[in-house]
Amino acid sequence: MEFTTIKFEKKAGYAIITLNRPDKLNALNNQLFTDLDNAIKVIELDTDIRALLLTGEGKAFAAGADIKELNACDGTTGKDFSAFGSKVMARLEALRIPVLAAVNGFALGGGCELAMACHIRYASTNAKMGQPEVNLGILPGYGGTQRLTRLVGVAKSMELNITGDMVGAEEAKRIGLVNEVYDESELIEKSIAFIEKVITKSPIAIAAIIDSVRSSTKLLLEDGLEYESQKFGEVCGSQDFKEGTLAFLEKRKANFIGK
Repeated sequence: MEFTTIKFEKKAGYAIITLNRPDKLNALNNQLFTDLDNAIKVIELDTDIRALLLTGEGKAFAAGADIKELNACDGTTGKDFSAFGSKVMARLEALRIPVLAAVNGFALGGGCELAMACHIRYASTNAKMGQPEVNLGILPGYGGTQRLTRLVGVAKSMELNITGDMVGAEEAKRIGLVNEVYDESELIEKSIAFIEKVITKSPIAIAAIIDSVRSSTKLLLEDGLEYESQKFGEVCGSQDFKEGTLAFLEKRKANFIGK
């Protein structure tokens, strides 16, 4: 499959998607969302891909939505504009493999929302993140009021959304918006090291963990514990579980096959 606004690379056990509109600071337009959606479909069908790294070409992760396309919206088309991007990000978030965002430079508006749709976020020291949509007379349309609140809490989310202020990488880490901060020259190297670590684990267990952690934002604790027990039982029936426990008892490295 060919893409015009992203680069898709399949590596040994994982994939890298690079947003590739550097002259537009990787602004998210309709074509980019279409390309990203198609790439996610490829990943969903390829069991050899056990993790995904998402980053941006040039000096930005993604500087936001394409303002020219946004400006053309009215009360009807605006909802469709928001819904399409939200659907693609929800599909990314729903992947049952780890999705790591390597936030290089600006991640503003839709760019910040795209990073938040990833399971884990690493940022370069020069990264700037925020939801500046209020400065355009609008609100975030791809989950900025929802995922940001879940990550940093109601008060901080309210502050960032109603002021449109940006935060630097260290502040983003302090408030829980990103997991780690690295020098720009190390960001991709550190991101790949994380990816290569997690793909050595059982894909069955990883998928169950992702499902269970995501369920914690939707379920009451009692229901979440029941869901976790259900997943625990399902994984106990897998070959990977038998291999992992046997390898531990035999004091050797486990060979997980994803079954």
